[in-house]
Amino acid sequence: FETRMRTTRVLALVCCVAVCSGAITYVADLAKPTSTWNHFWERCMGSCHAPTALRADWREQLIKAHERLGVQSVRFHGLFDDDMSVFLGKQNGEPVYSFFNIDQIYDFLLSLGMRPFVELSFMPEQMASCTDTIFHYKGNICPPSDYADWDGLVSAFAEHIIDRYGIEEVSQWFFEVWNEPNCGFFSGTQDDYFVLLNHTVLALKSVNTALKVGGPATAQSGWVPETIKFVEQNNLPLDFISTHEYPTDPNADQDRDGFLKVVSQTRLQAGDYPLLYTEYNDGLFAQSVHDNIYASAMAVKTVPDVADYIDMLSWWTFTDIFEEGGQSSVPFQQGFGVQTIINVVKPVFHAFEFLHATGTERVYVAPYTEGTVDVLVTKNKTHLVVLASNWNYYDLPISTQNVGVQLCNVTGTLKTGMLSVIDEASGNPYPVWQKMGSPTYPTADQIAQLEAASEVATQPISATQQGATVSFSLSLTPYEVDMVVFPLSS
Repeated sequence: FETRMRTTRVLALVCCVAVCSGAITYVADLAKPTSTWNHFWERCMGSCHAPTALRADWREQLIKAHERLGVQSVRFHGLFDDDMSVFLGKQNGEPVYSFFNIDQIYDFLLSLGMRPFVELSFMPEQMASCTDTIFHYKGNICPPSDYADWDGLVSAFAEHIIDRYGIEEVSQWFFEVWNEPNCGFFSGTQDDYFVLLNHTVLALKSVNTALKVGGPATAQSGWVPETIKFVEQNNLPLDFISTHEYPTDPNADQDRDGFLKVVSQTRLQAGDYPLLYTEYNDGLFAQSVHDNIYASAMAVKTVPDVADYIDMLSWWTFTDIFEEGGQSSVPFQQGFGVQTIINVVKPVFHAFEFLHATGTERVYVAPYTEGTVDVLVTKNKTHLVVLASNWNYYDLPISTQNVGVQLCNVTGTLKTGMLSVIDEASGNPYPVWQKMGSPTYPTADQIAQLEAASEVATQPISATQQGATVSFSLSLTPYEVDMVVFPLSS
């Protein structure tokens, strides 16, 4: 029955989805209506905690992420931590605030044409109701001892940034209340978090109702129905739902579609609220693979999977300049970032570079649900881009896949396409570093070799055009990502 249905669809398209010699041909029909392809994954990337944004090397890497990946905003923990010197106690019973360090960060972001994604955390020690902390930098995770103090800080902060940057600008920012209150980042209960949420939303809205505030910023897509129930029962003007998910989380099936299934379910729970996933990556493994090509294939598969369900998808993180456990000196440490501490990019950086190159219209590709290959086709006025990835969950079978791609109902003659590849030998400096003996402190010459190894190989692709159909073949090794770019006639 499945074969018969596929054959019927083929005849209707003129092009064919053909299975022959074990290979599947993916068919993109340019005559079918396209859908809007918003670059929602570029709206934000994560970082460690606020003080790292004062570092020159952090800023250099953010510039690269912005210019080459299209990253529009950055989210980090610890904006109100003591090492940011935001709350300096009270004098004569009046609070003393210092927003100087925050200004240095926000001024820099806006100078790039970027914006902050404002995570409101953690608790200044002098306001805290307990001494519980998290991470090497000891962010205080307690509720305030007096909510009048917290409300005052939040409203003073909002007034300050509006005075400095204007409400027209600040009203375009997102303000997220805390981080993962259900996963060790908050010492209180769910009810305690809802008290914090209520106070924070009202404090911000008291300054200007145009400010966009959301939560619950939970781990594992948690507390979404409960949050919506709370805000609606209390008429709280929440603007968006935010949460986090990793494919290794226990609430997700450990397979190719586990992440998608969770996100689609959360979309239903969120109802009409914008849904922002403000943390995700290839997984919180005991044995991490963030430096490997595995992460790049996962990213290229996941973004198209969830495109119809969410409004933001923020990779955690854009850099390995990261101090949760203290800053490691090892350049390839399997850290969360798309860039190493020595400013050498990882394969997953190129994955987002490939995604950034995609167009603004998504072309219909006949669905094929077997195997481990996914194909995305997009276009704009100047280029047509094909992205193919070969990915499976890390402990599931995967092998080299030979696939064909057909572009049907092409107008005119396509110019020669260029093939760029992320695989074990291209765009992948990690094996080169291992062959060097895995030096903790590579020399300048070694860094130059690693930078060269991080470059992606690009070459013309052999494609044939018969009438209005363009065909080519790809052989994707495990976790390989291929991008083929065809210039379009103006």
